[in-house]
Amino acid sequence: STPSLVPSLGEDLDAFHVRNTYAQLEVSGVKGDGYEEGVERTRAARTRVASANSQVLADAAVADENEKKRELDPKEIQILSSLDRYGFFTVPSHDRLFSMPSQPFLKPLPFSPSAAASAGPPSPSAPSSPTPSASGNVSASPRTLSALPPVITPGKENARIAKWGRMLIPHERDEGGNVQAWRIRPSKVNKLRRRTYKGIPDRWRAAAWEVLMTAYSSGGGVREVRQTEREYRDNLEKPSSYDIQIDLDVPRTISGHIMFRTRYGAGQRSLFHVLHAFSLRCETCGYVQGMGPITSTLLSYMSPSLAYTSLVRLHDAYSLHTVFSPGFPGLLEAIYVQERLTQVAMPGVYAAFQKNMISTTSYATKWYITLFANSVPFQTQLRLWDVFLLEGYDIYIAVAVAIVWVYRDHITSAAANFETVLSLLSGFFVPEDENVLLGWLEKMLGDKRIRSAMRGWRMEWRELVRQGKEGTALL
Repeated sequence: STPSLVPSLGEDLDAFHVRNTYAQLEVSGVKGDGYEEGVERTRAARTRVASANSQVLADAAVADENEKKRELDPKEIQILSSLDRYGFFTVPSHDRLFSMPSQPFLKPLPFSPSAAASAGPPSPSAPSSPTPSASGNVSASPRTLSALPPVITPGKENARIAKWGRMLIPHERDEGGNVQAWRIRPSKVNKLRRRTYKGIPDRWRAAAWEVLMTAYSSGGGVREVRQTEREYRDNLEKPSSYDIQIDLDVPRTISGHIMFRTRYGAGQRSLFHVLHAFSLRCETCGYVQGMGPITSTLLSYMSPSLAYTSLVRLHDAYSLHTVFSPGFPGLLEAIYVQERLTQVAMPGVYAAFQKNMISTTSYATKWYITLFANSVPFQTQLRLWDVFLLEGYDIYIAVAVAIVWVYRDHITSAAANFETVLSLLSGFFVPEDENVLLGWLEKMLGDKRIRSAMRGWRMEWRELVRQGKEGTALL
C-alpha cells in the first residue's frame, strides 16, 4: 500500500527497506511459493553485500499475474504428496531426541496438602541428599530416538469429527450466510473439557480455538475481531523498531512447514506482518523471539488478521504479557510454582537439583516462552494448545512437572550430574502415547487441591516480588 512505499519520519532506513520489501512482495507474490527456497533480499541489503547477480536473481523470483493461474508441475506435485497431515515436508533434526515412556503416567502425582503448606523457597543451608531412584541403578541417559516417528491420523478421528460437528453450532453469520463465529451447543457444554483433553479434531481446530479463546477472554466475538482487524491493518503502515530482528527470525521459524518454506512466500510474509503489527500493540513487550513459534502455529489454522486477534487475546487474557515483558516476570512466577510442586511431589528430585546446582531457568525458560513449540512434536504441541486455550497457562506448568516426573529416576541416579541432567531436560521429548500423557495432565489439573496450591504459590511469589526477595526464591 502507498504508505509502505516511503519511510516514515525518523524511521531507520534499513528497517524501512525490510517493511517495504514485505509490502511489495505481498502485492506481487514470489515464484514457486511453497516449494522453492526463494531468494534472500533484506539481509543482503542490510549487510551491504548484495551483488548485481543477486539482484538479478531477486528480480527473477518476483511472481507475475500468471503465477497463481498455472498448473502444478511434477516437482510441485511430488513435494505436496510428501507432506504429512500438518503440512510438514521435512522433519526438523534434533540432537537429543528422547522417548517419554507412558509407564510413569500410570501413577498420579503424589500430593499432600500439609507438605504443600510447608513448601517454600530454597533454604540457605546445605541441601539434603537426594532420595535414591525407585528403579535402583538407572542410567543417567534415557532411551533416545534416531528420528521422530511418522505422523499418523489419531484413532477415532472420524467419530470425534462427528461429535464436534454436533457440539459446535453457528453463532453469527455474515450477509452471505457464511459462519463468522461458533458456539457450544448448550446441551454439550458439560462434555467440552473431556473432549478437549481427548484432542480436538484437526478439521475443527480453527473453530474450536476461536470458541475457547472467546470464552476464556470474555471477548466480544465478531465485534472484537473486526476491531482488532482494523488495528492490524493500521499497524502494517507504521514503522517498528523491531522489524530488522523480526526479519532475521522469520526464515528460521517452523521452516520445515510448506507455508513457511519459501523466503518471502505467503507464510513468511504473514508471519512478518503479524509480528510487526503486534510489536506495536504493547510498548512493554514489543517483540521477543518466542512470539514467532506461537504466531506460526496460529497462522497454520487462521488468517493473518485472526491470528493477530488471537495473539492479542493470548497477551491480554492468557497472561502472556507477563511472560514476554522485560525480565519475564510471568515466566519466573511459573517456575516458582513448578519448583514448589516438585518440592512437594518429588522431594528427592528437588534435592538432586539443589545438589547438582541446576536452576530451573537453565532448562525451562524455552519451554515457557515458546509454549513447548521447540520441545515436543507438532501434533503434541497442538494437543497442549487445545488444553491451554481451555485451562490457561497452568497447563504448561503441569507439562514441565510431567517431564521431570517421567525422568525422576534419571535425575536422582547416582550417575547423574549437572551436565547429564541439563542435557536431558534440554532435549526434545516424544511421548510414547499422547493420550496417556494428556490423561495424566487432566487428572493433575482436575485435582482441586493442586490447583488451590498453585494459586497460593502464585500469590506467595508476588508477595516475594513486592518485598524484593525474589532473587533468592528460585533454585
